[in-house]
Amino acid sequence: MNTTYEIAEKMSEEALRDIYRQMRLIRVFEERAGEQYMLGKIRGFLHLYIGQEAVAAGAISALQPQDYIATHYRDHGHALARGLDPKAVMAELFGKATGTSNGMGGSMHLFDASLNFAGGYAIVGAQMPIAVGLAFAATYKGDDSVVVCFLGDGALNEGEFHESMNLAAIWKLPLLFLCENNLYGMGTPVEDVFAKREIYQVAQAYDMPSRQVDGMDVLAVREATEAAIESMRAGQGPFFLEALTYRFRGHSIADPSEYRTRAEERRWQQEDPVTCYKDWLLNRKMATEDDVAAMDQEVESQVEEALQFAEDSPPPPLEALFRNVYADS
Repeated sequence: MNTTYEIAEKMSEEALRDIYRQMRLIRVFEERAGEQYMLGKIRGFLHLYIGQEAVAAGAISALQPQDYIATHYRDHGHALARGLDPKAVMAELFGKATGTSNGMGGSMHLFDASLNFAGGYAIVGAQMPIAVGLAFAATYKGDDSVVVCFLGDGALNEGEFHESMNLAAIWKLPLLFLCENNLYGMGTPVEDVFAKREIYQVAQAYDMPSRQVDGMDVLAVREATEAAIESMRAGQGPFFLEALTYRFRGHSIADPSEYRTRAEERRWQQEDPVTCYKDWLLNRKMATEDDVAAMDQEVESQVEEALQFAEDSPPPPLEALFRNVYADS
């Protein structure tokens, strides 16, 4: 990590430590979720966010309560960074009635309207038109909320990407398109399927400001997000931010990642965002070893509590199959 950040000078030590706590929570939660999947407690798909924690924690920590988030199917990290209850998130992964969507959505469809978390979407790019609608509503109402739309590099070839970018630019919407470029769309290297090497420059086609940021550096992401949000709240329209990051696990829990070399994986693991940020806090004396140990223990307990809650929660009742299918007459 960089040794100096303007953003760090404006934040309290407590706030800086809380960012570590958030990243650590995401990491431990995802590790336990992977274990539970292998035990058969979680069914369907499971896309872990391990390695990308700095993007969620950095970007979402810059938001205000009135702001909205729409994201993709690798959504656990975003949900936890936004403040969704880990117990409800884990229960949703277990398909239990106490989950964020009452066990009906599963891993790819976390949702919490009370926190303006407008969901994960399993269809690649499907969240982008939703984000445009949320940003249009904010403009129409005249409030100062902004929308962050997380997308992966795999969404760049979807029609929704170009339609959403174009409409957001034409209407000057307060919408941040945050591309988490983890170098692979499923098992395909991004350079094999997208002609533009510097992805962030694609925004030039829509006269939209853009930049690239180190997505393994949580404070760099926070700084870049704050700058983008400041311009959007000032009425300058949408912004495109590309965060260069890397998922440490496969595309999904069932993916052995045979398309990547072990040398590549080891190189990126040296930039582990959780470890690097912990070292930065310690070196800058923003936290002590005891502080870190206490936060780690707190997170371990929190995730264990979430697992127990999910295990003990009931499944949805049979009649729940008919809920949310037709409107009440």
